Amino acid sequence: MRIDVFTLFPHWFDWFTEQRHVRNAQPELEFVDIRATTPLSGGQVDDTPYGGGAGMVIRVDVMEAALNARYGMDAMDVPARRRVIALTATGRQFDDALAEELAGERELTFLCGRYEGFDERIVEHLASDAISIGPYVLAGGELAAMVVMDAIVRKLPGALGHEDSAVEESFSAALAGGPEYPHYTRPPLWRGHEVPDVLLSGDHARIREWRLEQSRRRAARAS
Repeated sequence: MRIDVFTLFPHWFDWFTEQRHVRNAQPELEFVDIRATTPLSGGQVDDTPYGGGAGMVIRVDVMEAALNARYGMDAMDVPARRRVIALTATGRQFDDALAEELAGERELTFLCGRYEGFDERIVEHLASDAISIGPYVLAGGELAAMVVMDAIVRKLPGALGHEDSAVEESFSAALAGGPEYPHYTRPPLWRGHEVPDVLLSGDHARIREWRLEQSRRRAARAS
């Protein structure tokens, strides 16, 4: 998999690239500084919003120039060649099903906003998708990009070391989209709190049913 991230802060992703599952999966990661190709003087990348209001908005011509330079084609043609994802609080809410879908792509591009966000024409004409990681606002798209990439990369072959590690976990098809069941490890007794007997029974059928029931109960409590 090849992933490009367009950002004002490429060095922020150094930590992400050092994570074990990222190294295991070995995606080709590139972090593109949108300031480096801005057509504006003084490294300007944003401007005040039309109609007034607080904050600064990432300019469409700045993102266009960065995409043009990276892919050697008209920026408006890029979404026809690869998924270009604008990370914005107004986008489609990210979930495990979308992570699974994106993990099947060979090439992905993420656009990280900053300040007040994107000129809407970036989302409408330079991106194929708009994704939000939740109903809250961050200072920029970099953390959102890491969240989405982490969820995607851990689904790639070899990322987790064991191929079954990502099969039965929260929100997976194996659990009908529900949350994962509780896990326990040693010691079996801690300050009067015991590990459920069924997990110590060695009866794999009973353990399986207990886990599914716990997942269903957690889903019911969350609804």
